[in-house]
Amino acid sequence: MQGMTRRIVLAAPPVGAPTEATFRLEEAPLPPLADGYVLTRTLFCSADPGTRSRLSAGASYARPLKSGEMIDSFCIGAVLESADPRFSPGDIVALGGGWAEHVVFPGRGYIQKIPHRRLPLSYWIGVLGVPGMTAWFGLTRVARLKDGERVLVTSAAGPVGATAGQIAKAMGAAKVVGVAGGGEKCAWLEAAGFDAGIDYKVQANLTDALKAASPDGYDVLFDNVGNAMIDAALPLMRRGGRIVVSGQVADYNTPPELLSGLPNTRYFIASRLQMEGLVVFDDVAAFPEAQAQLGALIEKGAVKAREVRYRGLESAPRAFIDLFEDAAAFGRRIIEVGDES
Repeated sequence: MQGMTRRIVLAAPPVGAPTEATFRLEEAPLPPLADGYVLTRTLFCSADPGTRSRLSAGASYARPLKSGEMIDSFCIGAVLESADPRFSPGDIVALGGGWAEHVVFPGRGYIQKIPHRRLPLSYWIGVLGVPGMTAWFGLTRVARLKDGERVLVTSAAGPVGATAGQIAKAMGAAKVVGVAGGGEKCAWLEAAGFDAGIDYKVQANLTDALKAASPDGYDVLFDNVGNAMIDAALPLMRRGGRIVVSGQVADYNTPPELLSGLPNTRYFIASRLQMEGLVVFDDVAAFPEAQAQLGALIEKGAVKAREVRYRGLESAPRAFIDLFEDAAAFGRRIIEVGDES
């Protein structure tokens, strides 16, 4: 199928926080469908905070985008044409794509057929997609969570953090404490099963507040925020504690020379701590089994998900900017691009 599609590209790398001028909407031709390629019509795409690390030069697990390149994201798409025997027209897939009305999967990378429709399709790029899988494998592979342990989750009202805390409770954690910004977020965490929600914005001393929430300390820190948050928790980590570095939402827009350090590193020695970064694509082969287990938890109500919906491809930049500017809304940012029917 030859033709044109609309997409959003990087207009200019941002300095600090992204703005509308960072992005540009354009028309582009669809490439020919080579062997192994799949053409999809986008139903939903996502706005991901980790994308910020690709908009400027710097340390990231993926190369920086160049001006004029499409903004990448996760998508739910309906297959229109396929040169890959695994997929047929009409299949619904989750894939690594971008902000575009059509996506051509180039034969390698992340793509999977949606196995059932018992849950909303958008969940497959949210609680059952990379955010949910990040929570799952961060706890199971990296943190090696054990029954009865105490868990601290930061940015806990976000898609990764909220899922991680609920999974930890379902796996038998004795206590799960979440850190979030705002009373509404903290109230939602407690309604979702967290033992306590700590509003970091109103704490004179965050370390003291975290200690009050779990006087015996923490075995696992699942961090999505950055160095300042990790440093505040280090004095409270129990012997043999594990720190999962999942994201750095507070640091993505901070110039390197202004980033916080980790003054409390002495606790790594005294408490025999381990800290490990997580890139969930290391676990992609195990996604189906994990999705089946997590899906069962969702279906029985043990794990809840929140979404913030935006309508139309043109809204994708605003959805992304709101990740850093709209402190009141929380949940997975989903852009409704095409008609699901």
